[in-house]
Amino acid sequence: MSTGPLRAGLERALPERPFRVEFWDGGSLPASNGAAGPTFYMRDPAAVGHLLRAPGQLGLGRAYVSGAIEVDDLDAALAVADDWSPPAIDRAEQIRLARAALRAHGLRLPPRRPAAELVLSGRRHSRARDARAVRHHYDVGNDFFALFLDESMTYSCACFSKAAGDTLEEAQRAKLDLVCTKLGLKEGETVLDVGCGWGSFAEHAAEHYGVRVIGITLSEPQAEFAARRLGERADIRVMDYRDIGREFPGHFDAIASIGMVEHVGESRIDEYTRSLAAGLKPGGRLLNHGIARLRVGDPEAGPFSERYVFPDGAPLHLSRIQLAMERAGFVTDHVEGFPADYAETLRHWLRRLEERLDEAVRLAGPERVRVWRLYLRAARRGFESGFISVYQVRTHL
Repeated sequence: MSTGPLRAGLERALPERPFRVEFWDGGSLPASNGAAGPTFYMRDPAAVGHLLRAPGQLGLGRAYVSGAIEVDDLDAALAVADDWSPPAIDRAEQIRLARAALRAHGLRLPPRRPAAELVLSGRRHSRARDARAVRHHYDVGNDFFALFLDESMTYSCACFSKAAGDTLEEAQRAKLDLVCTKLGLKEGETVLDVGCGWGSFAEHAAEHYGVRVIGITLSEPQAEFAARRLGERADIRVMDYRDIGREFPGHFDAIASIGMVEHVGESRIDEYTRSLAAGLKPGGRLLNHGIARLRVGDPEAGPFSERYVFPDGAPLHLSRIQLAMERAGFVTDHVEGFPADYAETLRHWLRRLEERLDEAVRLAGPERVRVWRLYLRAARRGFESGFISVYQVRTHL
């Protein structure tokens, strides 16, 4: 078996190629016109099977996550994915390529999806499906996240532009304090932390502002960690946001929603803001900190992110989030964007993860580590390119 016919077919079908491909038998397909670019190493014939089974981003992602494809420069590969538009391949050429692939790797069953891939079932953004999606992302393990987050375990945008120094720890403290000051927290008030994560905001607000915090999350490992961390200073619960109005009607002076709104979805955003409003006292304040899509017409998320990173994640446009808030009775006081800060946050997270790759593989396995190495880079590019931004919106009832 030889990859020669497959290489010839790809060269014919893709006359402009800003990348190089090296195959498992030693053959290679150079970049066209001497173009510089990344090199994709097809380590295993299963790579062809993944690409034939799911052409495009999903198949390439599966091949990479499984280890069938490796690349020498992930950042350059993401640039190709963003900027290169492959030509349409007609049906006859597709058949020729499939035959060439068969000659290259022989008759074999289609490769299985990597274990790190999640295909959700049930109604989108139902309680059960949301809980499953959250567990897939966050239950990799607290120790894994600790490898690249700062010491406070804050898993959201740090505010370097507001910090006294340039360390990740200083920038995260600046962000937590910014949320507290924008909410105007006063000693003795009761605050809800929606999507509380590992409890960094709850700890900061309780320690520095003397408030009583109730934090909710769908991740049991997060809740256990936050509860141990905070002790009697906060009440941490595994709870769905849809239960806020029933459990805590008119209870809170202020609510912080940090990195939560991205997971709610278009179909639930109005319900989400109504739930937050139902938990506030008259005149209560809300600070929503979340990622938003910028370009009209772009999809909510790509197939790779849907299956491997944030299942059902859906950054909405800021205008849609604002509309939902207004429908729920909120009045907007202040809006501030931090795209450069999030890009810098992701650079810090990525550097920390790359410095601890061996430990990351031990904790999460090679597939999940490949997912995260790719995801952190792709997210950074999203903020740098103007695909997404992150906003803090302060409102009140």
